[in-house]
Amino acid sequence: MSEERDLPEPGERPADTVPGITGRQRLVAGLWPPRLSRAQLIVALLLFVLGLGLAIQVRSTSDSGGALRGARQEDLVRILTELDNRGQRLQDEKRGLESQRGELETSSDQAAEALKQTRQKAQQLGVLAGTVPAQGPGITLTVTDPHGGVEADSLLDTLQELRAAGAEAIQINNVRVVADTYFTDGTNGVQIDGHKVSQPYEFKVIGNPQDLEPALNIPGGVVQTLEKEQATADVGRSQKIVVNALRPSKQPDYARSSQ
Repeated sequence: MSEERDLPEPGERPADTVPGITGRQRLVAGLWPPRLSRAQLIVALLLFVLGLGLAIQVRSTSDSGGALRGARQEDLVRILTELDNRGQRLQDEKRGLESQRGELETSSDQAAEALKQTRQKAQQLGVLAGTVPAQGPGITLTVTDPHGGVEADSLLDTLQELRAAGAEAIQINNVRVVADTYFTDGTNGVQIDGHKVSQPYEFKVIGNPQDLEPALNIPGGVVQTLEKEQATADVGRSQKIVVNALRPSKQPDYARSSQ
């Protein structure tokens, strides 16, 4: 069986026939420049993209863990406890919905049971919509800003952290906070839903104090952020927080129930 060999280019002498060419030089001439097929080029490109993606992912993971890497042990325990509490709240809500369904399915007077649950749900929605007053355990957060460094986005971040920790009703100064509440920076200070509010900003928050207070004090959280802006944040627990600022009940212009 004859051995296949690459044909030399026109006018080019084979490497093994050129006088004075050593075996090493012939080997180098056979390996360089490399002869890559199209498939090999595609594979090399895919490997490069894959390696780049892995490097970016490792870099992102390293950056995101940097804030926790220097945290104290008690701070890490507090963060884990908060995550466990959030998971527990979701489980409790799931069990509550399943219990309501079971009561409807097993009640002898399903119409009366449905009416009872509907009224309870209306009361709960009234609290969320800010159309009825509410009271219960919770915390009071007082933000004092003598240097005027606290802006609308800082108050919004504080609100979001409280909501994530399980806040059920919130009032800031004399403004009831609802789902569509917005913050803006005005010429004379911060405005909430178009109403000017002055510092100190007082958050009245109804919820589980054991969840709300630690959520504000986690490393890099609300309290530390406000302190960087030369503001102070005082948190106090209470078994009776009264949220009595109300929002007017609005009737939709076009939407109607499909039931």
